[in-house]
Amino acid sequence: MKRGLDFFSSPCHDSYATSDPVSKKSRMSHKLPTFQDAAGSRTRLDHSQTLPDDCLPKKEGFQPTSLGDEAGFAGKSGETLNSDHASCNKFSSDTRKSLVKHPVWKAYRVLSNHLGWVRSVAFSPSNEWFCTGSADRTIKIWDLASGKLQHTLTGHIGQVRSLAVSNRHTYLFSGGDDKQVKCWDLEQNKVIRSFHGHLSGVYCMALHPTIDVLVTGGRDSVCRVWDVRSKVQIHALSGHDNTVCSVFTRSTDPQLVTGSHDATIKFWDLRYGKTMTTLTHHKKSVRAMVPHPVEDNFASASPDSIKKFNLPGGVFMHNMTSRQNTIINAMAVNGDGLMVTGDDDGSLWFWDWKTGHNFQQIKSKVQPGSLDCEAAIYAASFDVTGSRLVTCEADKTVKIWKEETM
Repeated sequence: MKRGLDFFSSPCHDSYATSDPVSKKSRMSHKLPTFQDAAGSRTRLDHSQTLPDDCLPKKEGFQPTSLGDEAGFAGKSGETLNSDHASCNKFSSDTRKSLVKHPVWKAYRVLSNHLGWVRSVAFSPSNEWFCTGSADRTIKIWDLASGKLQHTLTGHIGQVRSLAVSNRHTYLFSGGDDKQVKCWDLEQNKVIRSFHGHLSGVYCMALHPTIDVLVTGGRDSVCRVWDVRSKVQIHALSGHDNTVCSVFTRSTDPQLVTGSHDATIKFWDLRYGKTMTTLTHHKKSVRAMVPHPVEDNFASASPDSIKKFNLPGGVFMHNMTSRQNTIINAMAVNGDGLMVTGDDDGSLWFWDWKTGHNFQQIKSKVQPGSLDCEAAIYAASFDVTGSRLVTCEADKTVKIWKEETM
């Protein structure tokens, strides 16, 4: 103030310029409207800051990220994405319109007859019962409606890691850490065939939908194709550099798809036993895969991401919009476009299949008598109708989930 007045004062600097009343009134009449405009704009700014940035009007030329980008979306762990703000932040307006509202799921029954980690599950084609395999070396058959234990099958000398139920015969197939693949006749509840050839544990299996062929994969890095009736090994498909831990079959080419700890997915020509395509999109082990029951596409999971590919070409479609950042052991999808993933820390994530939107996360509760670290989910499967979900967990329990009704 002093320097400013000195500039306009006399060279003698012995007195400051005085302000007459007319000049003061003129200055104030100019300042008051300016202060009012500034206060109004600040108020409007404060109100706008309560909205997410992505929900504010966009400038012309702005292009939102599409679901087809390789980078995908990365969400925070534990984030609930079905809120309005979160959806606005994650999706463009066109994508939000295509989101399907899925109901919330909850656990309604816990089965606790196993004495070890529960590693595998399979449903009967009639949807009347399902079976589970465990580290206690047994296979248990449960009534789906009541949850009661019907039978216990013994015969393995290692944990039972994989199961498959035939829709053509009354057969149940099992594989375990004892290198054995067994065929059980459920009318007699006993083993009628054994398939020998694996050099280590059998981690996954699948039955061909139209022919009597069984496919098994294991720790010996080989996928083996068997004739169910004659027990003859048709192919020993080598090409993976590590454990083959996930597999599914189709009625059309590629009839066989495998995922491995070597971070690759392979499509196989089942007729000639040759590799058709190798997908290298994942950077870590592919522990779980699931095909859509109707559409020609599938999803695969590894600790780095969950990815979706089309069939038969294997073209990358998109990443899921949030990452679990843990080891994903289990995947399942039903005909309504609902996918579920289960991981090593006991979390269940529910996804919309079409958009990859994560709309629900549940932390499975460890049962009394188990450690907190025994919360892993090792297997998951929907029943034939897709209305009930069964999960196999490290706390020695089997949990059954369904949609929450009001």
